[in-house]
Amino acid sequence: MTALAIDYPDLADFGHDPIWLVVVKAVAVFAFLVVNPLVAILLERKIMARMQSRIGPNRVGPRGILQSLADGVKLALKEGIIPSGVDKVIYLLAPIIAVVPAVMAFAVIPFGPMVSVFGHQTPLQLTDLPVGVLYVLAVTSVGVYGIVLAGWSSGSTYPLLGGLRSTAQVISYEIAMGLTFAAVFLDAGTMSTSGIVAAQEHHWYFLLLLPSFVIYAISMVGETNRAPFDLPEAEGELVGGFHTEYSSLKFAMFMLAEYINMVTVSALATTMFLGGWQAPWPLSAFDWANSGWWPILWFTIKVWAFLFVFIWLRTSLPRLRYDQFMNLGWKVLIPISLTWVMVVAIIRASIGGDDAGLIRALVSAGAGLAVTALIGYAIWRMMRVPDVPDASSEPQSPAEFDPMAGGFPVPPMPSTDSRSQPVRIDPEPPLPAEEKPSRETTDA
Repeated sequence: MTALAIDYPDLADFGHDPIWLVVVKAVAVFAFLVVNPLVAILLERKIMARMQSRIGPNRVGPRGILQSLADGVKLALKEGIIPSGVDKVIYLLAPIIAVVPAVMAFAVIPFGPMVSVFGHQTPLQLTDLPVGVLYVLAVTSVGVYGIVLAGWSSGSTYPLLGGLRSTAQVISYEIAMGLTFAAVFLDAGTMSTSGIVAAQEHHWYFLLLLPSFVIYAISMVGETNRAPFDLPEAEGELVGGFHTEYSSLKFAMFMLAEYINMVTVSALATTMFLGGWQAPWPLSAFDWANSGWWPILWFTIKVWAFLFVFIWLRTSLPRLRYDQFMNLGWKVLIPISLTWVMVVAIIRASIGGDDAGLIRALVSAGAGLAVTALIGYAIWRMMRVPDVPDASSEPQSPAEFDPMAGGFPVPPMPSTDSRSQPVRIDPEPPLPAEEKPSRETTDA
């Protein structure tokens, strides 16, 4: 069967829609971003309960399907408490800064090919830019200011620590995320999201650029502050993190921003590495699969596959230590991302020509498998538990204590002397009988 030629949108196809159609597409994108978090919150609680042998929400509505709606109404009706020590303007502005960039990033995400809407040929995408992916990175980077400003303006210690952790998180993992996109730009030859989807007509990039896909999948979990990278919230040591002092709708806006960010990074991963809205094999062999309104279904299924992984990770993995988190970003992901970009550039430059497409794809896939194995080995080395010495082996004599080892005089610990041997501290000996004061003397 010969597949029908897919009508991929081009940059020239944008900017010609009437105003009413632009408004309809914007409202549709906003509705998609509002409905998905409501469903994700419910399914997250259901899936986590199933994985942990619990019941989960089952009271509100049939089988608990209205639980998310009830939670939203409850938050809306709660009293909004503003602590006395906050910077009120920034405190109220922070939730808005967190939500708006998450919604704006979806403006350049492609949902499907060219379709006809009441006689108007239009792409299933709000707009596109020659640097569309850089626009997504820039907008999502602004969203973290909402978290940082929320922690700073709360006037409390724990929210401030959560905001500082979020700053370190963004700096560490956005560098690795940007480097993964550089490999995609090199192979696709464009930075527009519609062009990247069109470049994956014959092979999706998670096959050719597997290390980029793996590094992006790790980075997007860190970018959204989700477990095991939920250090800015960290209920165990920071009460609630950056939103500890928030309540009512302001707290709900932070939760909405988190889930919209999850949908955004999942949609971007779908666009960059999973062929976007293109149908998976073997459905791609049929003419109808990549035409009309069917691509919206494939796009949504791919996005929800990533959302399920988010839920799976939260259910299965404990939170990382802060040093593990920083080491993973700076010592593993960023160096390997730089190395992989160089490898992709070398393959692209050395294997050229129109007839070398298959050879270049095979070489890229083979190199990607090797680099992905290197990533797995580096993570294993970093996360592994140090070897415990055998208890049956002979104890080694402790090294002699050198108070000038670091260049400055350091006194020994109270439990050791200069030979690193335990010091026995005896109780004060009792006074002799003749030295004890008599009762008469004391009374006198």
